[in-house]
Amino acid sequence: MCVQGMGKYGTFHALKMKAYGTNIVCGVSKGNKLMDTDGIPVLNSMKDAVIKYDVDTSVVFVPAMYAKDAVLESIDAGIKKIVIITEHIPQYDALHLYHVAKEKNVRIIGPNCPGLILPGISKIGIMPEKAFVPGDIAVISKSGTLMYEVSNYLSLHSSGIKVAIGLGGDPITGTSIAEVFDWLIKENVTKVRIIGELGGNEEIDGIQHALDIGYKGEIKAFFAGRFAPRGKRMGHAGAIVRGYFGSVEYKERELKKLGITVAQTIPELI
Repeated sequence: MCVQGMGKYGTFHALKMKAYGTNIVCGVSKGNKLMDTDGIPVLNSMKDAVIKYDVDTSVVFVPAMYAKDAVLESIDAGIKKIVIITEHIPQYDALHLYHVAKEKNVRIIGPNCPGLILPGISKIGIMPEKAFVPGDIAVISKSGTLMYEVSNYLSLHSSGIKVAIGLGGDPITGTSIAEVFDWLIKENVTKVRIIGELGGNEEIDGIQHALDIGYKGEIKAFFAGRFAPRGKRMGHAGAIVRGYFGSVEYKERELKKLGITVAQTIPELI
């Protein structure tokens, strides 16, 4: 895996990921004169990373104004899996990346996400690894900090975490909950916890898709923002509710129709 954006922030997390066991083979930093950062070779382009190290995955820490070009460079170099940590990417740029990725059959997670972790194996992102004890539960979240809090609780009080994926809190993200369920079914994961936010319909659509394709595992959901005021954005660009649609009450009602448990508190997710 390659880390794009080996500045102070990217380098810090590159070393944390490597220490956890992730196979970080190189970094890329435009115009960087450093050849090596604490044992991680630093190159000038993703094409070099692919040629020299056969990289197939990239995690992006490049600042928002340059992030679109960085991701397009990865796609052009043949990278098929890209995790975009960067926040504040303009929606037009995110939409462009979404369409290019779908056209090129590239999997993007993010932007504005914490990444994903297979506890005890590897992590791609910025999550605090101590909050994730290996187990059998999949956690899918729009929020990074909520993912950490819920996973830490499940790690302490239940059977632990098999995988945790932060999809990102922006209105436009590269991977949907429905697409995650496609993967979970292939991996035979039988316990799923969905951590949602205000706004949109993605959690309902994702769970409906899972049921439609025959998922038989246990699904529970929790939504932050139950008492948030209407019309006010809560932290993430995608977390805004206007009227009844997109409210916690709306999502709870629709999921109960599907037979899904909606937890009022985090302990109810056990």
